[in-house]
Amino acid sequence: MDIMIATGNKNKVREYKEMLEPLGFTVHDTSELTGYVEPVEDGTTFAENALIKARGVYDHVAMISIADDSGLSIRALNNEPGIYSARYMEGHEYPEKNRSLIKRLEGCEDRYAWFTCAIALIDHNGNPHVFEGIMEGEIAFEPAGSNGFGYDPIFMLPELGKTSAELKPEEKNAISHRGQATRKLIAYLKEEYGNE
Repeated sequence: MDIMIATGNKNKVREYKEMLEPLGFTVHDTSELTGYVEPVEDGTTFAENALIKARGVYDHVAMISIADDSGLSIRALNNEPGIYSARYMEGHEYPEKNRSLIKRLEGCEDRYAWFTCAIALIDHNGNPHVFEGIMEGEIAFEPAGSNGFGYDPIFMLPELGKTSAELKPEEKNAISHRGQATRKLIAYLKEEYGNE
């Protein structure tokens, strides 16, 4: 059974292939499409933006379509960068973005933050489904670790005493927002399409 991932990001496509091919799916991505125009992500939540992307590609190819949206929210910064995580300080690299966020929290006692991942799926009948995961933590006082990417080096998990970027991949997958959302997605796919 074919499944379309609403991304051309090779790393993301590889991750989805590793997850979905063992379930019997053939994974496609938007780099294979001609005439496809990415929709404008004008939703107000991660779930809405993931659905916009999944619906956009489903309308183009009419096959089961998956898209995800994720990001970091910091309570003391009015939940920024939130849905604008990827576009925060556009044009700057993540080490700079991370230093900026740490600087903005100088002198602030409330360092609570959370990662959200929403995976949207449009099924073969065109019905929408969303699977969400949340990982809670704090913003570290300085970046640490090299295993993660993006905001991982400043995302501290107090109960582990490590940042997300200091975790081994399997440790991270066990607790991460993406890991949680992915497990929900896989459970759904197994239930709906496992016997076909």
